Amino acid sequence: MQVEVPEYQMASLNDIKEIPIMPNQISPVLGDVANIKQDTTNGENDDIGAIPMLSVTANLNNKDLGTATSDVQTAIKSMGKLPRGLTIETKGLSTTLTDTLDSLQTGLIVAIIVIFLMLAANFQSFKMSFVVLSTVPAVLFGSLLLVKITGATLNLQSYMGMIMSVGVSISNAVLLITNAEELRKHNGDALKSAREAAALRVRPILMTSLAMIVGMIPMASGLGEGGDQTSPLGRAVIGGLFASTFAALLILPLVFAWVQGKTTTDSVSLDPEDKESKFYVPLHHHEHPQK
Repeated sequence: MQVEVPEYQMASLNDIKEIPIMPNQISPVLGDVANIKQDTTNGENDDIGAIPMLSVTANLNNKDLGTATSDVQTAIKSMGKLPRGLTIETKGLSTTLTDTLDSLQTGLIVAIIVIFLMLAANFQSFKMSFVVLSTVPAVLFGSLLLVKITGATLNLQSYMGMIMSVGVSISNAVLLITNAEELRKHNGDALKSAREAAALRVRPILMTSLAMIVGMIPMASGLGEGGDQTSPLGRAVIGGLFASTFAALLILPLVFAWVQGKTTTDSVSLDPEDKESKFYVPLHHHEHPQK
């Protein structure tokens, strides 16, 4: 039931209390049967089916979406256990951002695992795969450090830049380790082979990394229309390649020497025609004279 009274007749709470209840009678009035006080109520009630819903919306101000989403989640957790029948659900772009970052993290991990298995199949050794992938932590650290220093955020573009720099760093590591392993099979000294391989491959590794870094400088500068949206990608690539280059030339040879220091140079091939194999057995062909 809804009762409407002209606004000019309702100037105070007393006017509301004096509203007669019975038609054409002065009493009883509304104040005789009800307590009237000021209060607040929702201007709009929304429902999802039979479930009432209250929406709380907010806009960003000098804060990225990821930080705002984290702050909202922290505020929700600080409320403790909710009353029975009450649930809180976040919607909007924050949900899309969370799903995207989770997918990128999963994709990065899967890519590293696939590369590890491919390297193991190529080198016929899990230890060699571990050596090649030892530069990946340096890539991730360098990318995150430069992104943090330049004031960028960890978003879709920066994740893509990290994945790109991981690919280039693994390529440089394979270039060095392949040469070092070939030298080790001839001289049997892992540390000496690592030093020689680093000296031989320093030029191609530096050229590859510097070419990639110089090519990413315009994107990382963020100049031009929409440059701020793509600049985290370039910054992540530059930071990752800087760190991976130093790791490939300084740390990777030491890791190779540590892992392969006690590895034998004998081949483990079971091919009887492989003369380098320690399982090689010479086969003699005996000819019988014809009668």
